[in-house]
Amino acid sequence: MTGDRSKHSHTVHCSSRFRDEVLALAHRRNVNAADLARSVLLLLTPEMIVVVPDPGEPPAGDRETVILRSGPSQGRPWRRKPRLQVRLPSGTDAKTARRALAVALALDRGEVKLELRRAGETSAAEIKEEVARLVRIVSDISSPLLAQGVKTSVEALHVLGFPPDSDPDVAEIRSRFRTLAAIHHPDSGTGSHQRMAQLNQAVEILRRRDH
Repeated sequence: MTGDRSKHSHTVHCSSRFRDEVLALAHRRNVNAADLARSVLLLLTPEMIVVVPDPGEPPAGDRETVILRSGPSQGRPWRRKPRLQVRLPSGTDAKTARRALAVALALDRGEVKLELRRAGETSAAEIKEEVARLVRIVSDISSPLLAQGVKTSVEALHVLGFPPDSDPDVAEIRSRFRTLAAIHHPDSGTGSHQRMAQLNQAVEILRRRDH
């Protein structure tokens, strides 16, 4: 929120149940309803707040009775919409206030969690998704397993990703093996015992070829 940061009293109409839940939470936290709303508004951007479902105004039959304290009707009962009176930054509308308070209630119930991280920092969920994507790529580009195992030099070159007519030296073979073993080792989460066994067979065949 930008602009005038002075606080003004806002009347926020809401269902009596929502009001009571907010007031109960505020009491448990030893704060007031406005403190709850302001805390959420400080943590979340307007773009995040606007997608939160608005709890809405009270239904037609949801009314509270108050006794008028002044004016010609002083002392008479008055049926009115349930409400929360909160001091919030100027320009805050009732929908935004209700949404912020709904987030506070959801956080207290454990229905949502806030994850604070530096701008540009990757979240755990994003890392997990990226790893899954890389695993799919590895699976797609990996050469098919040889049904009978690695038997010839040509098959060994194929398993290690070399062209069939190539003649890699010992250093090239070792480097390629280390790279592929990091991907296909069973402990890596992207490999298998069978694929790792064929990598070992391929290296052994090419080693014997060079002796």
